[in-house]
Amino acid sequence: MKCSTLVAILVFLASAVGALTAAWLYIRRREKELDEYEQLLFSDDLELDEEPASAEEACQCEDCAEDTCEEQDTQLD
Repeated sequence: MKCSTLVAILVFLASAVGALTAAWLYIRRREKELDEYEQLLFSDDLELDEEPASAEEACQCEDCAEDTCEEQDTQLD
């Protein structure tokens, strides 16, 4: 086998290994990005469904709501 043929085969194998390594690194990075996105998308950090921590906070919220309703009623009269 000629020396140039051996060099060509080695260069081809090196480029194939480089391409496979680059593809593997890209896929691994992309999976990490998708995992982060899924965590943000499906996180349970929404405060809309949470209830007040104590009864006092619930009363304060109800009082505020009643005050605003009374103010709106007086404005309508």
